[in-house]
Amino acid sequence: MPLSEHEQRLLEQIERALVDDDPKFASSVRTGDRRLKARRRLQLGAALVLVGLAVLVGGAVAQSVLIGALGSLVAFGGMALGVLNYKSATGVVEADSSPAAGRGPAGRGRPGRGARAGRQPLKNRLEERFRRRYDQ
Repeated sequence: MPLSEHEQRLLEQIERALVDDDPKFASSVRTGDRRLKARRRLQLGAALVLVGLAVLVGGAVAQSVLIGALGSLVAFGGMALGVLNYKSATGVVEADSSPAAGRGPAGRGRPGRGARAGRQPLKNRLEERFRRRYDQ
């Protein structure tokens, strides 16, 4: 769904304000889509797992422990690469992982849905901050 003209203008103003306030952060955000890079690393990890398994089977056929060990190391490296990039590649968002986040008086347990019920949507909070900044 395309943005309305008003929303596009607001977005452009927010972008300009971001570049003015913190140009270093703005340039790091502009460099590219992190999700795309993570997907490529995830695909590379899957390919390494397949290559590692093929080398492992080849080592078993050739009765070589060294080739089998090399194949298992390659497969393990591919799995590690895939696991480390899975969340960012698929867009899974994790809740705040700080030690005190969402914990009750006992200090354990998961936060419930009720903890976020009173918060405004991100868009509304950003628009509110933007208005306050330019009204002053």
